Amino acid sequence: MKQTNFTIIVSKRDQAGLNIAKNLEKLNIKVNYFDKDSINLENIDKKIHTDFIIFATKHQGKKQNMLSLHAPGNWNKADFGGKPNQICNTSALVLKHFFKILNKNKKNYEATLEVTHHGPFIETPCLFIEIGGTEKDWQDKKAGEIIAKTIQEAINSNLEKYESSIAVGGPHYCPNFNKIQLNSKYAISHIIPQYAFPIKRQMLEQAIKKTKEKISFIIIDWKGLKSQERQETIKLCDELGLGVKRTSEIEKD
Repeated sequence: MKQTNFTIIVSKRDQAGLNIAKNLEKLNIKVNYFDKDSINLENIDKKIHTDFIIFATKHQGKKQNMLSLHAPGNWNKADFGGKPNQICNTSALVLKHFFKILNKNKKNYEATLEVTHHGPFIETPCLFIEIGGTEKDWQDKKAGEIIAKTIQEAINSNLEKYESSIAVGGPHYCPNFNKIQLNSKYAISHIIPQYAFPIKRQMLEQAIKKTKEKISFIIIDWKGLKSQERQETIKLCDELGLGVKRTSEIEKD
């Protein structure tokens, strides 16, 4: 992202973040350290003035050897930082840019999008890039090198143009949206998973408002929603003047 000011944030409590930071510093890339966990750094952008914030962190979960990427925010409750019913600003083009480079560099790791989830709440556009999911993974030097290399390449290269969209439905790790983000002409910003339903008008309105690029349609993981959930989503899209595309209808490279 040439001519874009970016800031990388790492928590001193985060083993994966420190792993990534060590490798970033070898590449002469500045890292900003904070004492709190990244998900609790509410309004940290009031202290750091920049165009885009990259949170380099751990992902805690059962999946191992995983590298992940997502926008932060809460569709409902704020159980892990942030504010209830508030999501962060992000960019569909930046997320796609990072995801494509992450997949190019991933080697024997699994690279996946995650749905929009957890804190902190900030106004500056941002993303999380993570090593998951156990303590052993967080300390994996090769994973730290891959994330650092991905950040270096992404922030020093130009964004390509794609059609930007919001995604709705499916599970937390987004298998169908991964394929679209990686191999289609569409770029995805915020993702509303099936488990966040019932969907509300405010969710879609906020996802549109908090995506840097113009959004004119959403992509639905058709099989990742129940029939009633599909109907509710399409009704809201009609009310908002949004087009609808099914994941199965989108041509992949």
